[in-house]
Amino acid sequence: MLSFFSAFAAAQSITGTVTNGTTGKPSSGDEVSLLSLSQGMQEIGTTKTDAQGKFSFPAPTDTQAPHMVRVTHQGVSYFPQGGPLMPGSTTADLTVYDASSKTDGLSQTVEVDRLQSDGKQLQGIALYAVTNKSQPPRTVASDKGTFEIVLPDGAEIESAEAKAPGGQPIATETQPGSQKNHYLLSYPLRPGETQFQIAYHMPYSGEASFAPKALRDVQHFVIMVPKGMTFEAKDKQQFQQMSDAQATIMVATNVKPGQDLSFRVGGNGIFQPDNQQAGQGSADSGGAMGGSQAAANDSRPGGGLGAPIDAPDPLHDYRAYILGGFALVLVMGGAYIVSRSNRLHPAAVGAGTSGNVEADSPESAAAFVDFVEPTAPARDRNALLLEAMKEELFQLELDRQQGTVTAEEYDKAKAALDETLKRALARSKASS
Repeated sequence: MLSFFSAFAAAQSITGTVTNGTTGKPSSGDEVSLLSLSQGMQEIGTTKTDAQGKFSFPAPTDTQAPHMVRVTHQGVSYFPQGGPLMPGSTTADLTVYDASSKTDGLSQTVEVDRLQSDGKQLQGIALYAVTNKSQPPRTVASDKGTFEIVLPDGAEIESAEAKAPGGQPIATETQPGSQKNHYLLSYPLRPGETQFQIAYHMPYSGEASFAPKALRDVQHFVIMVPKGMTFEAKDKQQFQQMSDAQATIMVATNVKPGQDLSFRVGGNGIFQPDNQQAGQGSADSGGAMGGSQAAANDSRPGGGLGAPIDAPDPLHDYRAYILGGFALVLVMGGAYIVSRSNRLHPAAVGAGTSGNVEADSPESAAAFVDFVEPTAPARDRNALLLEAMKEELFQLELDRQQGTVTAEEYDKAKAALDETLKRALARSKASS
């Protein structure tokens, strides 16, 4: 009987192992925190990993609340790849990496500049994807900045978000660089792909000229404007045009540091809501910075970062994420076609003109469809819902901790998520 109850008590404890991905050995002496997500992100326990990298927390008193495990290694926080521990989950294994102020193996895969205008000002969202393939894998961390960006002259930053590999978008800070219009982000660059999104606005009188120059090698440099606006490159051979019914998408590939990518935009235009709704589906399936759309009556500078709609969206606090998800998934899918089309049709672009790159073969078309909507076996509906609830709960608690939602907004969203979670759990138990 004693053995039975001892085993039962141990099964309810939260345990796990922390592995150092740089050395391939257990990570000992790391601080581990257990966070309850029932009433905000409340720390309910701390411990340290032992010589084998193992940790254990007593069974939480609230067994129906989701919990999160956080490990801090050399000043950088890490979370489980699977997200929060939902009721019934008692194990969490994590991988951490040694931190360094610089490392080899960093590359920028894409920069997307998404521009639109409501006739009063120019609104922009800049998206960056940075890949860390250091060997052995290390995290780049420095208070002096890990990633430098350049924004157009006159741009005023509205918000900045970062997304770690496999994580959720969170607010981050920018600090001025050593040169005009240069900004530094201090967010750690963990092994894998880190994404940044900067929203800004700037004065606009019907046309604007830009003179971007890459600070590093960039595989794909992309400009997106709605159909109501015009795009003209200083050197038309620098860009190739992607076919799209709702936007003009111009892509420059294999950009080198200092390369002149000057262009000019004119006119007014707003990205249509149906594009953004489609982008939400792409973001959900592709794992980009997903979210929702802004309300029409948002009077903030920049108009809420996106195209206005007639009625306020109840999820407007996440408006930046949907735009980022739409742009990143669409552009990286388009960039894949560009690179593939270049291999299949090297003479697609005539000298001195911008070419229209299309998936003009069954192979290219299939490749694009597979990229945007990868084929996967059907999953249980309740399992998908529970997984989505994990992400939404974690993001809601992060927003509350950072003060980006009011207490009233938090209570309403939390109540709705709790009710949905209870129903999903009840269905799961009934089906099992």
